[in-house]
Amino acid sequence: FQHICDTQCLTMFCTTNTLPMDLLLKQGSLKQEVESFCYQIVSESNDQKVGILQSEDEQLQPSVSKKSEGELSRVKFISNSNKITTFSKKPKRRKYDESYLSFGFTYFGNRDAPHAQCVLCKKILSNSSLAPSKLRRHLETKHAAYKDKDISFFKQHLDSPENNKPPTPKIVNTDNESATEASYNVSYHIALSGEAHTIGELLIKPCAKDVVMRMFDEQYSKKIDAVQLSNSTVARRIKDLAADIEEELVCRLKICDGFSLQLDESADVSGLAVLLVFVRYRFNKSIEEDLLLCESLQSNATGEEIFNCINSFMQKHEIEWEKCVDVCSDASRAMDGKIAEAVTLIKYVAPESTSSHCLLYRHALAVKIMPASLKNVLDQAVQIINYIKARPHQSRLLKILCEEMGAQHTALLLNTEVRWLSRGKVLVRLFELRRELLVFMDSAFRLSDCLTNSSWLLRLAYLADIFTKLNEVNLSMQGKNVTVFTVFDKMSSLLRKLEFWASSVEEENFDCFPTLSDFLTEINSTVDKDTCSAIVQHLRGLRSTLLKYFPVTNDNNTWVRNPFTVTVKPVSLVARDYESLIDLTSDSQVKQNFSELSLNDFWSSLIQEYPSIARRAVRVLLPFATMHLCETGFSYYAATKTKYRKRLDAAPHMRIRLSNITPNIKRICDKKTQKHCSH
Repeated sequence: FQHICDTQCLTMFCTTNTLPMDLLLKQGSLKQEVESFCYQIVSESNDQKVGILQSEDEQLQPSVSKKSEGELSRVKFISNSNKITTFSKKPKRRKYDESYLSFGFTYFGNRDAPHAQCVLCKKILSNSSLAPSKLRRHLETKHAAYKDKDISFFKQHLDSPENNKPPTPKIVNTDNESATEASYNVSYHIALSGEAHTIGELLIKPCAKDVVMRMFDEQYSKKIDAVQLSNSTVARRIKDLAADIEEELVCRLKICDGFSLQLDESADVSGLAVLLVFVRYRFNKSIEEDLLLCESLQSNATGEEIFNCINSFMQKHEIEWEKCVDVCSDASRAMDGKIAEAVTLIKYVAPESTSSHCLLYRHALAVKIMPASLKNVLDQAVQIINYIKARPHQSRLLKILCEEMGAQHTALLLNTEVRWLSRGKVLVRLFELRRELLVFMDSAFRLSDCLTNSSWLLRLAYLADIFTKLNEVNLSMQGKNVTVFTVFDKMSSLLRKLEFWASSVEEENFDCFPTLSDFLTEINSTVDKDTCSAIVQHLRGLRSTLLKYFPVTNDNNTWVRNPFTVTVKPVSLVARDYESLIDLTSDSQVKQNFSELSLNDFWSSLIQEYPSIARRAVRVLLPFATMHLCETGFSYYAATKTKYRKRLDAAPHMRIRLSNITPNIKRICDKKTQKHCSH
């Protein structure tokens, strides 16, 4: 310090070196020299604050006391941290000059401390780049084609309408936002699959990390850890997704012209009474089907409780009951039950609503009636199946025997009364394994002789054929967007086939029953009169029963099925609507669309062009024909809420699995104040 000759040198030394006090002032004499020199600096600077000593807990500034004129000021330095702070220097800010426009640059931001912005590529440079050499370098390297342009060119480009718009900042998702969106996407797929929430953290995340590590590198693999997939996080995500779907559905129901309902109630694995309600409505030139609500009835599962549950949902979301046009259930009008009572209460608050009985249940009730001789064969076949299927040891032995004999199948199918679709497959499988069962069955079993009785086998072959055909008709009436017209077309076809089959059997022609025909060829025999009479009686009785459950009525809505075949004004239409129908059928483009679109989409697409007649047609198409959605929904519910997940609130999962609406994950994430929630 003895070689430091002036104040400027010491100031430069202090500003460029922040050193601990125990190094600078290691000796007492050196400390005194520095202290006296600092006093001199302060006195000569006319009370300016040159240095500040700062401790960890407080910041102490030098206190200068001026006792008298000409007397040197004294500064008291207090330091507990043994540290000298650097002398701050105000950063230099460059000014913008109008001549910079000749390089293609204007200013952006505060004019006192502006940034440089290129008028060609809109790139924004820092304030330190406001130098002619740097601006010229950008122009020559990035826009070499314009380096010889005059300043008027850049001025004209700057004054254009596109450049007068404020620059739109580029929005880039942060890692937290991306991780949150990824978490929602994975949770959505977990809900769709019906798997447990823990699969996200225990299986999906480790697999994703392994794939990314093998395909990319470890650095990218570590980013997978930011995606939260814990049990509680996935549960929250699924509830958010279900809430978004429900919000979208409510908005659609508020703007639609009308809707129909389908409802049913069942008990889950934990003993709760679960109510499923589906809704059908028109949206965006098509008729949609979605889950309206999935609720558990906490108290008595009565018709009044079912209605109150649905009514509270309607009132909460302000959905008008007047828009309800039909309610479909598995309860007929003659039945007195909780579902029928709930339907009655719904029709009370929605006076214009009608009620319908599921056509699949009508079909199932009709096919149960058969002659006693065929009924006995069916019951005995079920007993033989249960004798094997009810004993696991017998099933294992039968499997070994079938494998040794080279049979096509190795096990029988279990018959159930609830799943009527299995009856045809059950009887076909029993008939195909009759030889293996004859070897396997113990002679002590009382029904073992049935497998050697040709008359019994003939009846069994016929039952396998007829129930297979009935199951095919039943399956064709299931699915989404099935209308009443579709079901009655299938039933009309079945009625004609039954009459044809009965006539063929009377003529001893069994080609329409392949299993029975092949068996007759195999044994080289014919059907006895008693069996033939029983088959004809069953076919004609089945036809009369179906006519009872599906009566042929004068339908005034045939114009909905095919408007181009209407030549006389239908009774259900007023003159104005019939005139609109004439205009519609005279349009060649509409006629082409009728052959290309489904019936639902065809009428929904005409709402804008022919609103009056199209709305009447859509109202006819809205009612549900079957309870297929409720049956499917309870199957999904049973697969999701198992005995291992009895405490699960399955309503959000059902909302996601049984709805056609895809949640807007971006909208959900934008509502989050904290983009990345911890679990």
